[in-house]
Amino acid sequence: MKARLFAANWKMHQAPADAAAFLRTFLDQYTRQQDRRVLFFPPAVSLHVVVDATRERSDIGAGIQNLHWEDKGAFTGETSAALARGAGARYALVGHSERRQLFGETDAQTGLKMAAAVRAGLTPVLCVGETLSEREAGETLGVVARQLRAGLAGLEPSAVASAIVAYEPVWAIGTGRTATPADAAEVHQAIAAVIRALIGERGGAVPILYGGSVNRSNVEALLATDGVDGVLVGGASLDAEQWLAIVRAG
Repeated sequence: MKARLFAANWKMHQAPADAAAFLRTFLDQYTRQQDRRVLFFPPAVSLHVVVDATRERSDIGAGIQNLHWEDKGAFTGETSAALARGAGARYALVGHSERRQLFGETDAQTGLKMAAAVRAGLTPVLCVGETLSEREAGETLGVVARQLRAGLAGLEPSAVASAIVAYEPVWAIGTGRTATPADAAEVHQAIAAVIRALIGERGGAVPILYGGSVNRSNVEALLATDGVDGVLVGGASLDAEQWLAIVRAG
């Protein structure tokens, strides 16, 4: 049985002092649970705070929100997977909808970033999802399959089997709108089918998370949905008490 995964994407929030205060509250109240793992994706300037605070907690991991596909070079303002690994990260978000929508990240670039993360020993979390116009046009499954194949294309089957996928419908991110359990189940089933087509039955071990306006009120229903192995949470992960309620769900 897959362990539940609860991933907090802090986006451009939580300076080092704020991250430290959050973690003091969280770690004081959250005890290790064998059936789940908690992941934090802080802004790069606060990564060291999360790494240091959770060093003795093997059930908690730290990651970066974005990376460059080159291992090193003259890329001012960018962070390579190798640099992130050296700073203590063990995970990396790749292809988050905000990277795609706001910064023009392409499917091809997500593939390069996935390969870079694997080279550096990071576990990549590949984010896929459709816009509202794509959903209304009936293109959801095609868009998600395209993004998934592009992101995983350059990886060996063993690397695909060790990755994580997050379905985050763009229209539900930060809007308060959430896919229904039926919506999520349909897309998660399609994602699982694509992964199995790529690497066979080993694909069944790949965790598939749901992300998109997840909060303490809807997390139980989402976790009870067939094929949902955990959640990727944005705004609701910024409040320690709400995050505690979410990671204890299910």
